[in-house]
Amino acid sequence: MSENKGNAFDFKLFKRLMSFTRPYRGIFIFVAFAAIVMSGLAVLRPFLLKLAIDDSIVPKDSEGFMTYVILMLVVLILEVVFQFAFIFYTNWLGQSVIRDMRQKLFRLMTSFKMQYFDKSAVGRLTTRAVNDVETISSIFSEGLFMIISDLLKMLVIAGFMLTQSWRLSLIVFIVLPFIMYATRVFQKAMKVAFEDVRNQVANLNSFVQERITGMKIVQIFTREKTEYERFQEINKKHRKAWIRTVWYNSIFFPIAEMAGAIATGLVVWYGGLNVIGGGAVTLGIITAFIQYAEMLFRPLRQIADKFNTLQMGMVAANRVFGILDTRSHIEDNGTINYTNTKGEIEFVDVHFGYLEGEEVIKGISFKANPGDTVAIVGATGAGKSTIINLLNRFYEINSGTIKIDNIDIKEYTLASLTSQIAVVLQDVFLFADTIYNNITLNNPNITEDDVIAAAKEIGVHKFIESLPGGYNYNVKERGSMLSSGQRQLISFLRAYVSKPSILVLDEATSSVDTYSEELIQTATDKITKDRTSIVIAHRLATIKKADKIIVMDAGKIVEEGTHHELLENEKGFYRNLYEVQFADGGNP
Repeated sequence: MSENKGNAFDFKLFKRLMSFTRPYRGIFIFVAFAAIVMSGLAVLRPFLLKLAIDDSIVPKDSEGFMTYVILMLVVLILEVVFQFAFIFYTNWLGQSVIRDMRQKLFRLMTSFKMQYFDKSAVGRLTTRAVNDVETISSIFSEGLFMIISDLLKMLVIAGFMLTQSWRLSLIVFIVLPFIMYATRVFQKAMKVAFEDVRNQVANLNSFVQERITGMKIVQIFTREKTEYERFQEINKKHRKAWIRTVWYNSIFFPIAEMAGAIATGLVVWYGGLNVIGGGAVTLGIITAFIQYAEMLFRPLRQIADKFNTLQMGMVAANRVFGILDTRSHIEDNGTINYTNTKGEIEFVDVHFGYLEGEEVIKGISFKANPGDTVAIVGATGAGKSTIINLLNRFYEINSGTIKIDNIDIKEYTLASLTSQIAVVLQDVFLFADTIYNNITLNNPNITEDDVIAAAKEIGVHKFIESLPGGYNYNVKERGSMLSSGQRQLISFLRAYVSKPSILVLDEATSSVDTYSEELIQTATDKITKDRTSIVIAHRLATIKKADKIIVMDAGKIVEEGTHHELLENEKGFYRNLYEVQFADGGNP
């Protein structure tokens, strides 16, 4: 990713961006051709007007004048046709490129390690995938090709002016170096300004998205005023960044306008004196040069304006490529497809830390036999949920081995591994969609009959049917229309219909009501039957039937055994956890 923010233009970045146009080479060439034709047609109109004045109006030749009028009309129609094609296909090309880029970006983000999302703000990633990619399209629709077209017009016009009157041309050209220098300074200043704008937009998006998502916490703790004040500060910085770009525009464009007016005035002054004195300059040439001067300076002003657009697009491209260049993937070098087999799990001296030098899992080893239910208990922060993350390869272990059916999980293809491990999390995430789609996740291999049959098997069909629309009930964003217990039941059904070899229940009953817990317990008994299951729980009453209970503390396994075996150790961790949990007379 380019770090040289002071450069007016990054050609290396531009070249990389242009690589996305290769599938549309034909359209790219046509647009370039249309730009060339438009520059030629732009020169013809003032020249035909010059001929009409000198050859027809001054000599009073009405027949010849009508010929020139018809020719100018033909040129005008051709200009309209080519301009339509140019505008349409530059926008078409831009939208096609960002479609491909956005698809590549989204596909890449779905393959990132969980560690990447731990460190990246959701609002910032959303800005990259939506706002920044959309800004890139303006490089094609309003920036690059428009600039090329304007530059071609300027070159053709300048060359043609010299063939008509080199003296008048020099008068116009005297002003050019000043406006070109001003344009160069303006471009450099705008590059830095737009970098700041994109930063502030990302900050604003991130802040607003997080506060809207966590609005309940904001209101519960009466932080409305504090968050509003913080928003005011961020919004002020956003405004300041934009005002900076407005300031540069306010300086540059009046200067450019004044330079164009001076050039036109000099043409009229010198040309008028020449005509009065009987020189070679004619009224037609003066009229044409007034138009040529305007056509020469207008593109220069527009180029600066379009360069703003190009700069914004390049800054956005720089940010998007920054994500595209991110190497944060779990290595998927496995060659074995894991299918529904035994489901034996074994951890062998596994070490892991989310941060370098800070181990969370400290050399644990355990085995879950096929069809067994293994419960993992321990205080908060003991490393229970981390085991689930490692089993799914959301993170890479530092050392040791994790095996399924006596094969290192790294030897399985990642897709086949995750397809055979179903996870029910404590914090259930549901999409703003129907219950049916949240269960199947749009898997075409799971039919509605499969879903209904599975729901009946685990005892949640009646609950779903009681909702308006049944399986077509829209749960809204994050499942807000359902209670936590209902969301949990949906997640159980989602896990069950996928028919996994291994089932993971992570704190699945820690925050639900008694009625939902009974349904969940029934569902748990059903879906864990004859299937290797790992259950993480704080509520020890839910795991008494487990084939094995593993007790963890500070990243280590401190005890293993059945519920009754562990209770026999009067000074054991499990016995202590059990007594603390039921000290208030709770039902053991």
